[in-house]
Amino acid sequence: MEILLLLGAPLVGGALLAVFGYRRWAPELGVAASLTTFLAAAALTARVIRDGPITTFGHQFFIDSFNVVLVALTSFVALTTAIFSRPYMRIEAHRGKVTVGALRLYHAMFQIFTFTMLLALTTNNMGILWVAMEAATLSTVLLVSLYRTPESIEAAWKYFILASVGIAQALFGTILLYFAAEKVLGSGGTALLWTDLNQVKGSLEPTVMSLAFVFLLVGYGTKVELVPVHNWLPDAHAEGPTPISAVLSGLLLNVALYAVVRGKVITDGALRSPFAGNLMMGFGLLSVVVAAFLLWRQRDIKRLFAYSSIEHMGIATFAFGMGGVAGTFGALLHMTMHSLTKSAIFFAVGHAAQKSGTQIMDDIRGLIRTNPTIGWGLMLGAIAILGMPPFGVFASEFIIITTAMREQPWATPFLLVALGTAFAAIFGKVQPMVFGETALPRLPHPPALVPVFVHLLIVLILGIYIPPYLADWYRQAAALIG
Repeated sequence: MEILLLLGAPLVGGALLAVFGYRRWAPELGVAASLTTFLAAAALTARVIRDGPITTFGHQFFIDSFNVVLVALTSFVALTTAIFSRPYMRIEAHRGKVTVGALRLYHAMFQIFTFTMLLALTTNNMGILWVAMEAATLSTVLLVSLYRTPESIEAAWKYFILASVGIAQALFGTILLYFAAEKVLGSGGTALLWTDLNQVKGSLEPTVMSLAFVFLLVGYGTKVELVPVHNWLPDAHAEGPTPISAVLSGLLLNVALYAVVRGKVITDGALRSPFAGNLMMGFGLLSVVVAAFLLWRQRDIKRLFAYSSIEHMGIATFAFGMGGVAGTFGALLHMTMHSLTKSAIFFAVGHAAQKSGTQIMDDIRGLIRTNPTIGWGLMLGAIAILGMPPFGVFASEFIIITTAMREQPWATPFLLVALGTAFAAIFGKVQPMVFGETALPRLPHPPALVPVFVHLLIVLILGIYIPPYLADWYRQAAALIG
């Protein structure tokens, strides 16, 4: 019942908004659909905590401690983004940047995107997982091109082409996975069920599985934004609506990394070697280092935090590659903290760009004077994402780095240099935006900043104290995949 409501609410909401998305009450309908989705996710989470892993609908859906963490996170960020979208998109319409038809497309596709993310997380079928990721690509391409400017259309095409090439690699990896599983499980749909694959992973052909994982890593890694297949994300962030930047960084990257980790678990069992983990550590570390230095070259505020997302997903990928309970615990915590913090930052950045009429950082100044809540939201968000204590990103990075010192000491200097470089780049660019001199006017509609401070409050609390039941939840998930 919970899964039907979890997937049905955004699907029905998207259908209704495709028809009624031009009405004044369309944003409220979107919020109601997202709230229903979140409540269903909360009920599903409680059931998994109480009863353990769940398989349902002929084993086509599978929920365990790993993916239910991401289900809860995805539904929560989708809800707060829907709340943020109400005034944000009204300001965009007030300024003539979007038409009535574009608003209808935005509200409908936002719900469809939420549906595809939750379907990817809950399906037990690796083939359906691929289909859901492809559907997510198509829905977000339409959202990135929403403004219909030459730049947004170019960014959408770039995203579509690069993501399609990547997802084609993931399809080939899925086919190879089926080829290996068919010899053990026989032909039919069960050969792609993750639970069945996990049970027989020790019997899968190692050579085929190593090839399959390479294609899965490169394919889904395009969505994770691992260097060097990262080029679409900065353009998509810069040219698309800010709420879409929030869900791209906060949700899509996590779900793509989830797909990679599911593949890693099976590959580790088949190969009985650290092949998959070493690949993930290599790509993750490369992403962290390259993104940290590219931060210095950015002039657009949304592109700046897009590269920050590449850096942080590199950290999480590296931690999953290390494996072990400690490394995996740190990776899961880091995914959660990054999603909450980065979406809060984009909420603040969106209103800051609306206030100043530009996304160029040199032209955004004095936010603390013209709108203190936007200024403080951006400053606190930047401090949190840079890993300053007592915010939760510090806790997750501390776990990952100390684990790396013990398990992979060769990588520790690269991580520390990259984190220091990123800190200097982001703090040096954000500080004058918040505290500089300005004469900017106020916004025509009150900004929705409650989601900003709700996210940051959660990140602050989890940086100081992780409740025992939540820590146990993460430990169970880490034990499953670590």
